[in-house]
Amino acid sequence: MLIRADLGLDPWDTFHQGLASRLPLSFGTVVIAVGALVLLAWIPLRQRPGVGTVANVIVLGLAVDATLWLLPAIEGYAARSLVMTAGIVLNGVATGMYIGAGLGPGPRDGLMTGLAARTGGSLRLVRTVIELTVLGVGWLLGGTIGIATVLYALSIGPLAQAFLRVFRIGTADDTGDAPGVPALSSR
Repeated sequence: MLIRADLGLDPWDTFHQGLASRLPLSFGTVVIAVGALVLLAWIPLRQRPGVGTVANVIVLGLAVDATLWLLPAIEGYAARSLVMTAGIVLNGVATGMYIGAGLGPGPRDGLMTGLAARTGGSLRLVRTVIELTVLGVGWLLGGTIGIATVLYALSIGPLAQAFLRVFRIGTADDTGDAPGVPALSSR
């Protein structure tokens, strides 16, 4: 949705686009390859993949290519702004839903949960730092940046943490945090 809104990409897609412009691969293929490579960062974080992790690596890239093929360009600033906002919020909802289900986070979200667990930082802070770091590298590679990029980078951490509270399944302790997910304190 952010790609079609044409108001800037989310930080990871800025990075993916920068790589895709330098490699003979489709955008979706780069998404899959980066997802697989990010899994290597899980090793020192002692993160364990689940069925959701594997599905995310494969399905996400395929879904991006299919959506770009199906979804037409969006005209008008108001419509593009609405699609941008919906894309950011829906990504926060989706993150909360699939991590909360306890079937394994996607590679990028596992990086977030692993770093939060190891550093004691909140999910929202860790995710924001990751997004800003990836954004910087993506920008250096020539990826697209705009208002959507900034809004996404600053809001996805808090949105993911908020929606994970809503959609978590099962409880690990008296805080109600999902099994395998770092405590969702108010830090």
